[in-house]
Amino acid sequence: MAASGEKYLGDVLVLGMGGTGTAVCRYLASQGPGRVSSVTLYGGASSREGDLSRELEAEGVRCVLGTEDVAGSYDLAVASPGISEFSAFFSAARACAREVIGEPEFAFRESPERWVAITGTNGKTTTTSLTTHLLQVAGMGAEAVGNIGTIITGELAARPADGWLVAELSSFQLATTRLLHPRVATLLNVTPDHVEWHGSLEAYAAAKEKVFANLGEGDLAIVSVDDDWCRAVRDRLLARGVATCELSVEGEPASADAAFVRDGMLVVRASGVEHELLAAGALKIRGRHNWENALAAAACALHLGASDEALARGLADFNPIEHRIEPCGTHAGVHFVNDSKATNTDSVEKALTAFGAGSIVVMLGGHDKMTDLASLAAAVCGTCRAAVCFGAAGERIARSVEQARRATGSAVQVIRAPHMREAFDAAVAAARPGDTVLLSPACSSFDEFSNMAERGRLFKDLVAGLGQDGE
Repeated sequence: MAASGEKYLGDVLVLGMGGTGTAVCRYLASQGPGRVSSVTLYGGASSREGDLSRELEAEGVRCVLGTEDVAGSYDLAVASPGISEFSAFFSAARACAREVIGEPEFAFRESPERWVAITGTNGKTTTTSLTTHLLQVAGMGAEAVGNIGTIITGELAARPADGWLVAELSSFQLATTRLLHPRVATLLNVTPDHVEWHGSLEAYAAAKEKVFANLGEGDLAIVSVDDDWCRAVRDRLLARGVATCELSVEGEPASADAAFVRDGMLVVRASGVEHELLAAGALKIRGRHNWENALAAAACALHLGASDEALARGLADFNPIEHRIEPCGTHAGVHFVNDSKATNTDSVEKALTAFGAGSIVVMLGGHDKMTDLASLAAAVCGTCRAAVCFGAAGERIARSVEQARRATGSAVQVIRAPHMREAFDAAVAAARPGDTVLLSPACSSFDEFSNMAERGRLFKDLVAGLGQDGE
């Protein structure tokens, strides 16, 4: 669906020269003088002249590089998601522009029909991918966009008139929204993460809750009630009169709209009518947290018109996503699973529930976010046979697990390794037939890798180097 083309945007400032900023600049440059008077890109302090800046300037974009000292006067500024609203760069833009928004907000204003929004500390990508898959199985056009890796603005020109945008939205992206109004919005969980970016856990949670800010009649909010922060959000939604589907894998909510597990079956209740969809054990994605993701996706697709049969079929044939509890081979009777996306402790604790207690050799470590490790250490002691701790955070994690081991009497083995490769070798040496070697680091990857995907690909390459059973 083409952009609305109605609102005159005037002089527009774009912050950040990464993929998001580049996509926004190119979209704006394509709109013509009837909508856009000028496009100015401030690339940031580390930006430099190169092929990309020259290409953008050839398209009519004025590029200001190597600085965050914004000057001039602008009708609108669009900030890339990595630029904190509390940063000097953002503040400089705010002083020069009538309004500063993020890229998802900009994309929504340009093409506001048929949006689904999904957020949460963990599970966003799986739920976004699965929701998109269910809609497609049901014969509805849908595309996964946003934080999942597809920049929304870049998809607007080719968007079909009847297509749904299923947007994974991070707290960074939601923090600067104002008019964003999805038909269905989902909040999966809120656990401590990115506190250094938002300034406090309360500010982080408030950014997540903004996904529901504009919901009204005919819309649906889907909210976990297994999470303390989310229960408070649920209460506020109900007080506003917003239809709210209560999501739980720990109990059966009594509300008219709910999604839960009963006798091993995934069930969605919509306006009091129950839809039994699939046995939870038939999902290819493992772990109770993935039951929650599947229920959220099913509740969303059901609200948008998918049939029970399409939902059951789509749930059954959905495969694990790369780097998210991704099986990647078996060698000498040992199973290897890549969960490199697990960059916080809560995500790891959930991953540990997907495998038999006492049969896990977990690889933990990476860039140290300095988060509290007590709960993670207790979970490791309760479920793992060995923990291989590596990278910048490795020593702190190892000490925390050892402290929990002394307190609980656990027999978990704690192994230290300097880097990922050595940690993998140590995990292989510690594993026995029937065990699972699980890369689920609880840390970001930036001490050793460019991103979590690079870390996950190395793990898979190392597994492939061992050979596979049956070959």
